[in-house]
Amino acid sequence: MYRSNTCGALRASHIGSEVILSGWVHKVRDKGFVVWVDIRDRYGITQLVFDQDRTPAALLDMARELGRETVIQAKGQVIERASKNPNIPTGEIEVLVSELNILNKSLLPPFTIEDDTDGGEDIRMKFRYLDIRRNPVKNNLIFRHKVSMEVRKYLTDQGFVDVETPYLIKSTPEGARDFLVPSRMNEGQFYALPQSPQTFKQLLMVGGMDKYYQIVKCFRDEDLRADRQPEFTQIDCEMAFVEQEDILNTFEGLTKHLLKEIKGVEIEKFPRMTFDDAMKLYGNDKPDIRFGMVFGELNAVAQHKDFGVFNSAELVVGIAVPGAGEYTRKEIDALIDWVKRPQVGAKGMVYVKCNEDGTFKSSVDKFYDERDLAKWAEVTGAKPGDLILVLSGDANPTRAQLSALRMELANRMGLRKPDEFAPLWVVDFPLLELDEETGIYHAMHHPFTSPKPGQLELLESNPGAVKANAYDLVLNGNEIGGGSIRIHDKETQATMFKHLGFTPEEAKAQFGFLMDAFQYGAPPHGGIAFGLDRLVSILGGQETIRDFIAFPKNNSGRDVMIDAPANIDPKQLDELHIKLT
Repeated sequence: MYRSNTCGALRASHIGSEVILSGWVHKVRDKGFVVWVDIRDRYGITQLVFDQDRTPAALLDMARELGRETVIQAKGQVIERASKNPNIPTGEIEVLVSELNILNKSLLPPFTIEDDTDGGEDIRMKFRYLDIRRNPVKNNLIFRHKVSMEVRKYLTDQGFVDVETPYLIKSTPEGARDFLVPSRMNEGQFYALPQSPQTFKQLLMVGGMDKYYQIVKCFRDEDLRADRQPEFTQIDCEMAFVEQEDILNTFEGLTKHLLKEIKGVEIEKFPRMTFDDAMKLYGNDKPDIRFGMVFGELNAVAQHKDFGVFNSAELVVGIAVPGAGEYTRKEIDALIDWVKRPQVGAKGMVYVKCNEDGTFKSSVDKFYDERDLAKWAEVTGAKPGDLILVLSGDANPTRAQLSALRMELANRMGLRKPDEFAPLWVVDFPLLELDEETGIYHAMHHPFTSPKPGQLELLESNPGAVKANAYDLVLNGNEIGGGSIRIHDKETQATMFKHLGFTPEEAKAQFGFLMDAFQYGAPPHGGIAFGLDRLVSILGGQETIRDFIAFPKNNSGRDVMIDAPANIDPKQLDELHIKLT
């Protein structure tokens, strides 16, 4: 038996007991006549004691030689600790060691295994197995486990069945690049790793499974960032014989369950907002509604004077920054420089200070009087002491720029509090979006999304106006889930493929199996997929998903620990009939 107890289990009630502990040497403190060794495992830390009055000399010398992270086994008696430590659960006791075994010596770690480590991210990723020993990483992985178990519990109680779907599938156009896997047995042909189990879960509905879910790995070969990995995990779900309202209610219930069980937060009802309103009021389709600064469109009150910048703009739009009326000119200039960065792309910014006495001071006083600026304040909801910031230009880029500024200000002002949760359903997305360069429409979600009832005919006359029977669940400014009611008949699906530019032959080659299945009694169905990595990180009060993934990849898609991707032996390439050029 390597251990009778874990290193976090012993309390005052165990005093007098003989115990065996196993774990890693966390710290050694040698006072000459006494040596204390902290032994650590996943469950906590226990102090071991060796002293010259009660410990054989050879054992005392052995304790002095222990290095950090060496794996040991210690046997001894639980005694009361003379100098108690109220900061740890085992702080009332220590173990007087009578027997010590070294199970595995350790090299000196490249960084300290402490909550506040001296290791940078690169070195910690290279030695991720050491990083996992640290409480912040360990606790994040345990937290992810708790969230996953609550998801499984809720969905199982709702009658969902966990069904696995294949990882080696056919390449299909879903918006991102596929990861391809060459087939040795089928020369010149490739599998693709799934971007999502979309077609399989629809086939499960055709198969009569009725309620399906899976916590599943998905793969997309796309540019990376803090909240994106080439392999990620979805909570993938589908239901038969449902309308949009059924799905929203079911998965609002899941989110409520997680907030209550994981965070102790109860939210009665999730607000809903159309895509059009989200873009108009917040400039993006995943607004953070924990704070205000709602957009006010100023065209009607700003384009009647001789200010050419506004008069030539498609959109003039502003926000009221609460309490920022006292910003200095230097602080405002810094914000102007921020929006003019290439990452944001604005050409400039107009500001209006709303003074406490009801007067206004702006960067465009030459063109607008107090009555004009009072109308700006009314439209943006600005109050005395606030600062109005205004951008102008083409509508879509300008909204995106102001949205970025709004989020930056919220971060600077501490308005995005991680312990506050503001869920929101965004509905009525466009079915299609136009590629400005090619003039071709693409599916905003995927080709299997159904148009809103009664709008199919609009595909011929005004495709850009068709609304999708689709919905996203947003939490704290992050999309955590999205889905739609699916097309479930062959004719409608063929019409959709046609408007996406597929020839009948291309549609059959890519999706013939699904079209065929629809001919055998496909039920009305729809579903949703949650991004588990992102959901867990938000519930955990963070926005970087890497912190909640055991072995993440860096921004170049590399696993620096195992050095992947890597070159392949030429013999393997020959077997796969692949030649590198």
